[in-house]
Amino acid sequence: MATQHSRSAARIMMAPAVILLLGWMLVPLTMTVIFSFKKYLPLRGGDLGWVGFDNYVRFVSSSTFWPSVQATLVIVAGVLAITVVFGVLLALLLDQPMWGQGVVRILVIAPFFVMPTVSALVWKNIFMDPVNGLFAHLWKFFGAEPISWLSEASMSSIILIVSWQWLPFATLILLTAMQSLDSEQLEAAEMDGASPLARFGYIVLPHLGRAITVVVLIQTIFLLSIFAEIFVTTQGAFGTRTLTYLIFQRVLESQNIGLGSAGGVYAIILANIVAAFLTRIVGKNLDT
Repeated sequence: MATQHSRSAARIMMAPAVILLLGWMLVPLTMTVIFSFKKYLPLRGGDLGWVGFDNYVRFVSSSTFWPSVQATLVIVAGVLAITVVFGVLLALLLDQPMWGQGVVRILVIAPFFVMPTVSALVWKNIFMDPVNGLFAHLWKFFGAEPISWLSEASMSSIILIVSWQWLPFATLILLTAMQSLDSEQLEAAEMDGASPLARFGYIVLPHLGRAITVVVLIQTIFLLSIFAEIFVTTQGAFGTRTLTYLIFQRVLESQNIGLGSAGGVYAIILANIVAAFLTRIVGKNLDT
């Protein structure tokens, strides 16, 4: 049992790491909030003084603000739906005994380690190119007219690219949860005459509930700040401009750090609202 002296010593030893972590998070956040109330033009005069809430009003009153929020939420929802559904299916498949199971698992997980810019370039030039892309050749093979994916189906293309990158993460988490399932429950249900669908619905899926909520929470946090895939492919055109990309464009166009900082605060608020909503769902699942 830890004594008061040992607990005090532990706090003292942990203090530098805690202070560094807090500084790492709080200093940029504080600077963002401060700059959001200023007109700061680094290439045209520097700090031009306080402007109050003018940057916030300008950013939220822009005609592109709410469409960017909507595009962000659509991408998040689409990627989550694909990665959770196919993650469960892949976890079921990889949990079955097969020849070369270890190699197959490594190949399935490999896309997660590819940089977002690289994966976006691969999809853009190798798969979705309307002239020489793999999809164009498949369309021609079946006698159909090739599609210019990034302009005619831009949102679906972004969702597909991001889902390909995040599917291995969901599969890995769900496969780990799948392997912790007691096989005796499945064997008992099978002996009682339960069909494979019934075993999945009443045993496997409830067992994966906590893993699914963790996948949804972690992926959402990262997907709300999606940027690289859009920058490489559509550059925010054709309805794919997310809130993060809108902040980038506003700073680049106006060279106003204050305006971009106000957009950053809005992004933080949106992320906290979504995270709080998902945390409540995760908490309910973990309590059951």
